[in-house]
Amino acid sequence: MYSIIYNASNLVTLENDNLKEGPRKGSAMAELGEIPGGAVVYSAGKIVETGTSEALLKKYPDPIDLIDAGGRLVMPGFVDCHTHLVYAGNRSSEMLQRLQGATYLDILKAGGGINKTVRATREASSDDLKRLGMNRLDHMLKHGTTTVEIKSGYGLDEMTEHKILDVIGELKSSHVIDMVATYLGAHTVPKDRDRCEYITWLKGASLSAFQKKAEFFDIFCEDGAFSKEESIQLLEAAQSAGFRLKAHAGQFNDLGLTGVAAKMGAVSVDHLDHIDDHQIDLMAETDCVGVFLPGVPFFLKTGVFPDMKRFRDRAAAFAIASDFNPGSCPSFSMPMMVSLAVLHCNATLPEAICASTLNAAYAMGVGNETGSLKAGKKADFIVLDIQTLDELPYYFGTCLTHCVLKNGEVVFQSEI
Repeated sequence: MYSIIYNASNLVTLENDNLKEGPRKGSAMAELGEIPGGAVVYSAGKIVETGTSEALLKKYPDPIDLIDAGGRLVMPGFVDCHTHLVYAGNRSSEMLQRLQGATYLDILKAGGGINKTVRATREASSDDLKRLGMNRLDHMLKHGTTTVEIKSGYGLDEMTEHKILDVIGELKSSHVIDMVATYLGAHTVPKDRDRCEYITWLKGASLSAFQKKAEFFDIFCEDGAFSKEESIQLLEAAQSAGFRLKAHAGQFNDLGLTGVAAKMGAVSVDHLDHIDDHQIDLMAETDCVGVFLPGVPFFLKTGVFPDMKRFRDRAAAFAIASDFNPGSCPSFSMPMMVSLAVLHCNATLPEAICASTLNAAYAMGVGNETGSLKAGKKADFIVLDIQTLDELPYYFGTCLTHCVLKNGEVVFQSEI
């Protein structure tokens, strides 16, 4: 029993049998495995085969379901490997403050920023957070995202961090998008806690409390958050407790954590607007993925976008993600991140496609399950209302999704 989607103007598979498994680096990121006039055969939620429509319709003559892509482009679903999706409230007023000259760090130090969202999230009920999360996931699905990483970090106390991670667990069982949970208690030190006491809690009791609810441990290494030394101590403790590692680094300042985290085995280090060549070289020696978040400098108007060409030239793996959050990037759209990567970050279009699908999947530990249209992987793909790949970044800020298939089932269909 199999199904076929056929008549794609271009089928982007990201498959190449000559490339090794794992996150792609350098010129390998440009290998998109495109099939003009392509088709996908899938069964029981998994991909069976890709090829030309003509060949596969002959090979599989009696599908139980036959979907005509109508000459549109078909590609893997987007993988958003860095989000802060579960929170209450919003920070639209802070955007106006920044337009009047305040910086992100100014607002954070004055008790706004993360701390404002922490207060709202602590006050919200689990039902409210789930309702908000479902709505945000629906928006992401509409823009073609089929897999997403979600961080905690807007609780910063045991009760609220439990509440957030429990809500993520409920979302996993309620929404069609696949999710991976990350514990980000080390987002910042809350205003109501002593710094030394809070760090001691993070390194000790918090790890055992949340180990069964999150796969990853993350930390924000930045002025106003955690120092390099504090970050290393926390990452070492989390790794010893059984967590896989991630880190926020180099958003506003390069404190030197990136290379250390990569050598510790971190799956990804994210932001990297400020990073020196030595740190990139250390990443290139590992499979740690540098995750760029181009929506953040765009929304914060920092004027400093990450330079993805430096990662290409030094053969380090990179991905892109939305960093959906209330303060620095309230955007659901991975296609918009592709546009920003191409227009502002020196990424080529093929690199941006790889970075938002396959490499993003590896950046959240699911590259063997999704991110490319390879036989045996999940049948997660999207049909975009364009004919050529270069139209994707060209129509920036536009929802181009015609339909989304998740595990072989149509889960979104445009009414246009």
